Amino acid sequence: MTPAETEVAELCAELIRVDTSNYGDGSGPGERAAAEVVMARLAEVGVEATYVESAPTRGNVVTRIEGSDPGLPALLVHGHLDVVPANAADWTVDPFSGEIKDGYIWGRGAVDMKDMDAMMLAVLRQMVTEGRKPRRDIVFAWLADEEAGGEHGAKYLTSKHPELFDGVDNAISEVGGYSLEVDPSLRLYLIETAQKGLAWMRLVADGTAGHGSMLNADNAVTEVAKAVARIGSYEWPLTLTPTVHRFLSEVADAFGLPFDPENPAPIIDAIGPLAKFVGATLHHTANPSMLSAGYKANVIPGQASAVVDGRFLPGLEDDFFATVDKLLGPNVRREQLVHDIALETTFDGPLVETMISVLKEEDPTARVVPYCLSGGTDNKTFFADLNIRGFGFVPLRLPAEMDFAGMFHGVDERVPVDALQFGTRVLDRLLMTY
Repeated sequence: MTPAETEVAELCAELIRVDTSNYGDGSGPGERAAAEVVMARLAEVGVEATYVESAPTRGNVVTRIEGSDPGLPALLVHGHLDVVPANAADWTVDPFSGEIKDGYIWGRGAVDMKDMDAMMLAVLRQMVTEGRKPRRDIVFAWLADEEAGGEHGAKYLTSKHPELFDGVDNAISEVGGYSLEVDPSLRLYLIETAQKGLAWMRLVADGTAGHGSMLNADNAVTEVAKAVARIGSYEWPLTLTPTVHRFLSEVADAFGLPFDPENPAPIIDAIGPLAKFVGATLHHTANPSMLSAGYKANVIPGQASAVVDGRFLPGLEDDFFATVDKLLGPNVRREQLVHDIALETTFDGPLVETMISVLKEEDPTARVVPYCLSGGTDNKTFFADLNIRGFGFVPLRLPAEMDFAGMFHGVDERVPVDALQFGTRVLDRLLMTY
């Protein structure tokens, strides 16, 4: 095995053992300790890195490896160091033990995304130790705060230190590059080329406050409840973006299914648990998630509100909001809580061609297809603002029975050791070839 393959599992376990839980309210431990691990492992092989702390304990690490051809645009490879919280009582193992057993590395962040953090470290360490230079500059970034929107990570760096990304035109990061086994002779590898947009909205109705025993035709709670019911029960029409259309066509062909754009359900069913990633990309979604009104049973409040988690398709943001506003009705207003763009890039170009070739070199059964992610990553908002084209590419050859989508933010999160070793080989080939 290569040096990167030999050490990647322990590097991943070491990072998992550092609790970087992000509670979204500033109360967590932060990423500094994990960033210090990254800095120490880089220093061992003589790599200097820039440490940027956007707030106390919110650490980011960035380093640039010089390529042999300064005329080529640079590539950004990034991962986030924070993780979502984990309740140890629900787990088979301590979620921050980084235990390696049964061929898996267990713990919070094993797939989201300390696996990639470790692969980046292992490949970079091997590259430098062996004295190999990539063709182009490679910027490696280990970031804070992705799980709470990137305020202390990607947003801070791109706004305050954009010079760290000078010359970068493409980026790779999480939620792509993993396999879906069709049969032993064919694996699909999904490359994320699109992400839905985000619209967290507060719905507010003002009414007439009064005693609960009296007639009230201007009840704010009633108005919000009706709007929530309309939005929550609305069936959004099927709308296939170019990425989703191609994905469905490729999957149908691989599984020997007919491709009916008017009825893609059989194709989504064929991909099993991965439907969690892509099932919601066939249309907009708007899910009511919070309600708030009143303070006493016999007092009709003067105001009521609800929160809706909306996700809109690339290129169709105006259509989404126009429909939401119709569903609100005349007596409910919409306030924006969080807004994030939708993004879609084409599945072409030298980086895509290199991703396809290196995957096939390591796995002759590989067939590479683009897909749209229903959520969002750091690739989208902040790096897109610097005109950096982002792809989801964490190469993992997974066992057919693994519920990979269920590992994200799930109980007993884990990643196969041999998948990480496969990933280091693919990532090394990509960085040296592209």
